[in-house]
Amino acid sequence: MTDESPLSVDRRTLLKTSVAVGVIAHLPALTNAADAANKAAQPVNMTVTLRINNQSHPLTLDTRASLLDALREQLGMTGTKKGCDHGQCGACTVLVNGRRINSCLTLAVMHDGDEITTIEGIGTPEDLHPLQSAFIEHDGFQCGYCTSGQICSAIGMLKEAADGWPSHVSSNLTAARVELTDAEVRERMSGNLCRCSAYPNIVAAIQSVRGVGA
Repeated sequence: MTDESPLSVDRRTLLKTSVAVGVIAHLPALTNAADAANKAAQPVNMTVTLRINNQSHPLTLDTRASLLDALREQLGMTGTKKGCDHGQCGACTVLVNGRRINSCLTLAVMHDGDEITTIEGIGTPEDLHPLQSAFIEHDGFQCGYCTSGQICSAIGMLKEAADGWPSHVSSNLTAARVELTDAEVRERMSGNLCRCSAYPNIVAAIQSVRGVGA
């Protein structure tokens, strides 16, 4: 015989029961949260027209797709390279309305109607762009993986300098004309990495085409 009541409960059982009751009470909220998360994960598509190298490309794209992925995966324009995919190496540089950007850091749907230029639209094997010829002449590449981004970036950089944009190393921030010293070129191209370290030759190639229709 014991003096315990038939309704007595030990501490462990009480804790287990409390937890179970709490979970059951929150099941509707947890289910709703899971449904909301699943809904948010579903792709949302948008139809846009990308103007690339003077040609129009109507596309239906996931709104989360980067311009880089649209170029490579949707249009097969693999000249634009995917390097770091974090905007740190410059391999994916293209020109949008004449200005250089990292295509991995911008959404494709943001550029409906913009004029986009990739390396495929810069020169041809039979008629190279002056910068392409200069990179060959000055041995401005080794593996070549970064070269398309380097060339697109250099074209944009030369236009920025021609428009009088100063850089971090510019001694005169109000000068109408930028003196493109080697230091200026290196600073302005610093967002484009070359893992083969062809930097001196890249600078020489860029310097050789200043004012030659670059």
